[in-house]
Amino acid sequence: MDKGQNTGGLMSSAGLVRYFDSEDSNAIHIDPKTVIAFGVMLGVLVQLLTFVA
Repeated sequence: MDKGQNTGGLMSSAGLVRYFDSEDSNAIHIDPKTVIAFGVMLGVLVQLLTFVA
């Protein structure tokens, strides 16, 4: 391969990195622990409904 040839790589994702680095002050902020706790509770609920039905 020629050294001057652009193979894509990191340069193609530079716009996405810039987009996701900016935080919107109007966005909903949820603590990661809350998401995990909700997932665990949902899993327990599904298991309980499986035993009942």
